Amino acid sequence: MTKNPDFCLKIKILDKTYNNFISNNFLFLLLIKLEKMGVVKEFKEFAFKGNVVDLAIAVIIGAAFGKIVTSFVADVITPLLLNPALKAAGVSRIELLSWNSVMYGNFFSAVLSFLIIAIVLFLVIKGINKMKGPKEILAPAGPTKEEQLLTEIRDLLKK
Repeated sequence: MTKNPDFCLKIKILDKTYNNFISNNFLFLLLIKLEKMGVVKEFKEFAFKGNVVDLAIAVIIGAAFGKIVTSFVADVITPLLLNPALKAAGVSRIELLSWNSVMYGNFFSAVLSFLIIAIVLFLVIKGINKMKGPKEILAPAGPTKEEQLLTEIRDLLKK
């Protein structure tokens, strides 16, 4: 029995079309199933709360700011502070600092970078807090009606 090439081609096309349909619509079908279970609604409520969005923005800004500070430390501060010390040690790069085959230069560079980043972040946060201005101190609220009644009852019972 010989196979009909047109029939085989049609079967392959149908099979490919079916697989594309399933793979393209799997996520859609999964989303519909999750929506029926209420998961999508819960996720929307969770993801779009102010705190989660604020945290996501803070992480993105923090990553960008981290790159700026790292570049500032690596490209400006570290060479300015370390070049005289490295020349005195007879080393061209901090990574080459060693003592009895212990390469402590990278560690020293990381500690120095951490200290500089910590100082810069401290100054930035201090500036932000200064721009916010003094915090308003709220006067404590007076006693509620219930507390007033309880106080009167207590005073009456003391008599």
